[in-house]
Amino acid sequence: MQNSLFINAAFSRPTERPPVWMMRQAGRFMKEYWEIKNKYTFLEMCKTPEIAADVTMLPVDLLGIDAAILFSDILVTAEAMGGELSFEQGVGPQFANPVRTMKDVEALEVPPAKESLKYVADAIKIIKERLAPHKTPLIGFAAAPFTVMSYLVEGKSSKDFKLTKLMLHNDPETAKALLSKLATITADYLNMQIEAGVDAIQIFDSWAQALAWDDYKEFSHFYIAEIISKLNRKDIPVISFCKGSSVFAPLMAEANPDVISIDWNIDLLDIKKRLPSNIAVQGNFDPHILYADKKVIKERILRLFERMRGENGFIFNLGHGIMPDLPFDNVKYAVEVIKEFRY
Repeated sequence: MQNSLFINAAFSRPTERPPVWMMRQAGRFMKEYWEIKNKYTFLEMCKTPEIAADVTMLPVDLLGIDAAILFSDILVTAEAMGGELSFEQGVGPQFANPVRTMKDVEALEVPPAKESLKYVADAIKIIKERLAPHKTPLIGFAAAPFTVMSYLVEGKSSKDFKLTKLMLHNDPETAKALLSKLATITADYLNMQIEAGVDAIQIFDSWAQALAWDDYKEFSHFYIAEIISKLNRKDIPVISFCKGSSVFAPLMAEANPDVISIDWNIDLLDIKKRLPSNIAVQGNFDPHILYADKKVIKERILRLFERMRGENGFIFNLGHGIMPDLPFDNVKYAVEVIKEFRY
C-alpha cells in the first residue's frame, strides 16, 4: 500500500492528484445499500463479517474510490463495555442503561477487543481479501471517547448535550473515569484493527463541536492524544476528525496525528499553513454542493484543487458525511472529476 495515492497523501508525500474518499460513502444514498439494509437490522450488518464486507465494498465497486472505510458503527465499543445498544428507524442509537453516576461507570467493563469485538477483525480480514485486486487501502476507525460518552450519558442522540455537559461541569471526576475507560478500550480496539490488516485509522469525534475550547482540551483532546500515543502506527497513518476542526485543528495537531480532517467552515489552505508541515489535511468540501448542478460541482472541486495546488498532504473528502438523499449520480460525477484532475 506504500504506492497508494491515499497513503502517500496521508504521509504528506507528493501525489499526482488528490486521492478521494468520502465519509459515509457506503451508506444510505445508495440503493444497493438499501437492498442489504432491508434484509437485516443495522447491528446484524455490523456484526456479520460477510455483510459488513459487502457494504464496505460498495463505494469501491460503484464509485472507484481511492480508499475504503470499514463498515461498522462508532458505538460498538460502548456496547462491548456493557451498554445495552439498539437502533430504531428514524430515532437512531439508544442505550437502555444510560451512564449517569460513578456507580454506573464502575459497572462498565473494559474487555479485550480481540474477544468482545472479534467480529470487526473478522470483517477486516474478509474486506482485505476483496480489496487486494483493487489495491485499495482500508481505513479502520473508532469514535473518540467524548462522542461515545455523550451517547452513553444522554442515552440517545442529543442536540444540546445537556446531561453530558452537566456531568463535565458538576461531576468531572465521574466524567473522567468514564472517558478513561473509553480511551483504554478504544486504543485496544484500534490496535486490534491494525493487527487485523487495516492500512489507516480515523478517529471520529462527531460531537466535539458542542464543547467550549477549555472543555474540548480537557475532556476530548486529552483522551485522543492518549489513544494516538498507544497506537502501533508504523506505516499506518492516523487521521483525526471532529466537527469543529476548523477551530480545534491547532490543538488537534498536538495529539500528533498524520492527518487532520477539516470541516467546510474555513479556507483549507489557510489552516494547512497553520499546521506543522508533516500533518496532512483532509476535506473540506461542503457536501451540500453535491446537490447542485454538475457544472457547479465541477467548478467548486477545481476551485478547491487550484487553491491547494503545490501542497503535499491533501486528501479530498467532505467536511462531514454524505447526506442520505444525495443523488448517487452527483457523487459518482464528483469522483470522476477528481480522478481526471492532475497537478
